[in-house]
Amino acid sequence: MTQPCNIAAALPRLAAERPDQPAIRCPGQRGAGAGLAAYDVVLDYRALDVRSDAIAAGLARHGIVRGMRTVVMVRPSPEFFLLMFALFKAGAVPVLVDPGIDRRALRQCLDEAQAQAFIGIPLAHVARRVLGWAKSAQVLVTVGRRWGWGGATLAQVERQGSAAGPQLADTAPDDVAAILFTSGSTGVPKGVVYRHRHFVAQIEMMRTAFGIEPGGVDLPTFPPFALFDPALGLTSVIPDMDPTRPARANPERLHDAIRRFGVTQLFGSPALMRVLAEHGRPLPSLRRVTSAGAPVPPEVVEKIRTLLPDDAQFWTPYGATECLPVAVIEGRELQDTRAATEAGAGTCVGRPVPPNEVRIIAIDDAPIADWSGVRELAPGEVGEITVAGPTATDSYFNRDAATAAAKIRETQAGAERVVHRMGDVGYFDDEGRLWFCGRKTQRVEASGGPLHTEQVEPVFNVHPQVRRTALVGVGARGTQRVVLCVELAAGVHAGEFARIEAELRARGARHAHAARVERFLQHPGFPVDIRHNAKIGREKLAAWATARLGANA
Repeated sequence: MTQPCNIAAALPRLAAERPDQPAIRCPGQRGAGAGLAAYDVVLDYRALDVRSDAIAAGLARHGIVRGMRTVVMVRPSPEFFLLMFALFKAGAVPVLVDPGIDRRALRQCLDEAQAQAFIGIPLAHVARRVLGWAKSAQVLVTVGRRWGWGGATLAQVERQGSAAGPQLADTAPDDVAAILFTSGSTGVPKGVVYRHRHFVAQIEMMRTAFGIEPGGVDLPTFPPFALFDPALGLTSVIPDMDPTRPARANPERLHDAIRRFGVTQLFGSPALMRVLAEHGRPLPSLRRVTSAGAPVPPEVVEKIRTLLPDDAQFWTPYGATECLPVAVIEGRELQDTRAATEAGAGTCVGRPVPPNEVRIIAIDDAPIADWSGVRELAPGEVGEITVAGPTATDSYFNRDAATAAAKIRETQAGAERVVHRMGDVGYFDDEGRLWFCGRKTQRVEASGGPLHTEQVEPVFNVHPQVRRTALVGVGARGTQRVVLCVELAAGVHAGEFARIEAELRARGARHAHAARVERFLQHPGFPVDIRHNAKIGREKLAAWATARLGANA
């Protein structure tokens, strides 16, 4: 009998092979003194498998069955992982939306998802009732105590399904597995439709690309990534931090977890990497560090490398919610490309992960229905990055226009496949490495031709008194004024900006792209996205610069 295509299908096997290995460790209560978490909440593989079976069966009794879209608003906890694997086993479709996004955008996401069920902590249910979230949801489950609304508690659901035995829906590769909303850092979040084959392919591609073997201990500082760990035979240690605010993570608490459990691999956003880099304490147990979500600043890569053992690897995979992983590069090679990045070449993101086919096409803001309508570019030419492969998703939920703008149909050997447009611009060098130059929507269209953020900002970011910069355009596309917003480093007085600007101009004059900056504007603190605290809100900065310069400036 063919095994269902489902990432939860690995749980029964792992529960048999390594029943007592912890699958999930969660912080629990903090102790006195240093305030370090006890990490006394543990699920081993046997418990994760058996309890998720019980919850899957109990959910079915309440009508949450195969194909049912189910909002999950639960904090990182054993209940979150039990629920997610129970939903996968049931063949239901979890809907995940980052709770930290703007309330209006969050409501729009939940309305678009048209969920039939809502599972959340009490606070999420209060917000659901007060703010009118997910009005389509008829089945309610509360993780914790109910405060006057209907439905059942998760504890009741688990008890009701405890005698049902193994659960695993016969899901097919093309069945919808989940709807994962993007971070919305460049617009309203979109619900990415994940099919079961996408999750299964991600597991295998990550296993191969990073050499992951069962038995390792992972510290995933972005909790949804921890869902991959059980399928890889790893132990997940959920860190004691707010996952939506990685820049504010307490490095002492991170180091405590790493030391206590012998963590061998860590995933974090560039903002989280900066926290560890600035803390400066060695990370002797780590063998693999992975950072994604935005380009990792070269100085952060360099510092983290000095904190790791000589044989450890620091990977910076490139990808997006819609397609991950696309390409990978290891920290040593990234360091070798640092000088080129700081001279305006863009950021090297490595080589495509097999079996992805990555191609560069001419920049076009309009939808492209068929691959016959594209113009593929040669190495060295900057264009839009496209990906065809087993993890390239094929649609957004209830967003036909967005799907048309991001997906291209292609026929190869009589079979049709979907090519995903990354919305990023870049190019291939002569060694077959992919270079990222910025977001397509954030390019500046000046009279002298387009400029891209990652070919300009790194030139100026090396200034020791500059924290970061942002390239924006002011005015009509095609004749935009080229403006660089500058955020000064901590402790640098605004009165120093005139001198710093002169030094930036002198540096920019030596590089073709950077030399085209017309105005430098000091900004007190850049807006950044809530998920990674690293993606700069350039659209907001462009509006600010426009207002600052005035219509006739």
